[in-house]
Amino acid sequence: ERKVDNGHIFLLNSMSGHRIVQALSVPNTYFYAATRFATTALTEGLRQELRDMQSNIRVTAISSGLIRTEFRGRLMKAEDMLESKKEYDTICDNVLEAEDIASAMIYALSTPP
Repeated sequence: ERKVDNGHIFLLNSMSGHRIVQALSVPNTYFYAATRFATTALTEGLRQELRDMQSNIRVTAISSGLIRTEFRGRLMKAEDMLESKKEYDTICDNVLEAEDIASAMIYALSTPP
């Protein structure tokens, strides 16, 4: 073993990993929620295992809301990804950008152990 006992593990999750939302515009979203709930369970299991080992490795899960990405466009098989990204503004008033997630990660890295 390498005897490494510090570091930071990030898991990018979703609010769908904590509750199930009926999305009429996107059918069968419960399959997506199931994968996100699994991420929540893995995160907590890993966090508890590292705590029991008295490890200095930190675990952070970022469970965001809606982020303006190509995800929805690909899910809906959109012809135009740029137009698909603009549709986010019709769904939610406070759509996150990828930079918001990066900022959250930087903040987590800057907090004391």
